Amino acid sequence: MRRVPHVAVLIETSRAYGRGLLEGVARYNREHGFWSMFFEPHGLDDPLPKWLSAWKGDGVLVRINDRRMARAVRAADVPAVDLRGRVPHLGLPFIGVDNFAVARLAFEHLRDRGFRDFGFCGVARGHYFPMDKRREFFRQLAERAGFPCRVFEPRGGWRRALAWEEEQDQLAAWLERLPRPVGVMACNDDRGRQVLDACRRAGVLVPDEVAVVSVDNDTVLCNMADPPMTSIDVNAERIGYEAAALLDRLMRRPAARARAVSVEVPPRAVVARQSSDVLAVTDGAVAAALRFIRQHACDGIRVPDVLRHVGLSRSVLDPRFKAALGRTAKAEILRVQLERARQLLVDSRLPLEEVAARCGFSSAKYLGDVFFRTSHVRPGAYRQSHQRPE
Repeated sequence: MRRVPHVAVLIETSRAYGRGLLEGVARYNREHGFWSMFFEPHGLDDPLPKWLSAWKGDGVLVRINDRRMARAVRAADVPAVDLRGRVPHLGLPFIGVDNFAVARLAFEHLRDRGFRDFGFCGVARGHYFPMDKRREFFRQLAERAGFPCRVFEPRGGWRRALAWEEEQDQLAAWLERLPRPVGVMACNDDRGRQVLDACRRAGVLVPDEVAVVSVDNDTVLCNMADPPMTSIDVNAERIGYEAAALLDRLMRRPAARARAVSVEVPPRAVVARQSSDVLAVTDGAVAAALRFIRQHACDGIRVPDVLRHVGLSRSVLDPRFKAALGRTAKAEILRVQLERARQLLVDSRLPLEEVAARCGFSSAKYLGDVFFRTSHVRPGAYRQSHQRPE
């Protein structure tokens, strides 16, 4: 009989992201592992158990906070996978979120609603490496598209944590200085709720003047926010599943431990709520066309249907549409159809023929060709890389 591996799972239960990771680990264990797992509920910043350095187990899944914690994990002398990425260059295998893809989803979500000014609210520079990456990626995406992006920098820095009231006053003052309307990305749901609170302090209307998108899609935090907060589902369950699969490979093949691999898992989707439910378009005809397209794009409408709805010719609407959004009405219809197709590919097990029909495409082949032309990946591969594992 194969010996049952003993695995320490040092992942917090205090937040939705950690619980999502644990769901993925548990799913992998049910399907492949049959591990004996040490696990107990704890918080994100709780210290490692004191017994770890002398432990005689087989592997560790851990969210590492600092280099001291990393040294303690390495002292156990067993295969280990880090699922946090807070400290760069640890020399340990890492699996986490694809932060460029996260930033791109947030930027495109706001840009597609007509925003031409952007802001980013994160933590103090140097405090948390992945949040620094999100900030830089989002800023670069905006600036490469020709739009300004203003970044909130807490004056206290990362070495001095500010009191809640002091930081909220800073954040409210920053929001008051932003041009409006503006689309703001918050680095995570905690920060997003702070942005929404600071908007109330500053008398800024959400989403009309400031639209907010955050990250992690902690449904409790997002629905506690006022208004309910749009957030990006980072696919924590898949990250946990892939981390468990990697650890299993490392335990089976000790020679593979020498390679400190890094794997970034793409997020699932933007989960839209009221904090970004707005069209930042001042041209009334374009706004009316946009609303009509977003309501009916998957019903098989074409540009002539849009023109009849707004009472304009194509030669009049298209230049105004392009000036407001940088694309034509035809391109917007296709964009909305593809956005719905991505959602169905991720959130359902519908066959491609049904996905195509529900999105207004004449056939699965046509959907596949358009999907590949615009996304450089086939629908089946997109579904496989974004869905939660069975």
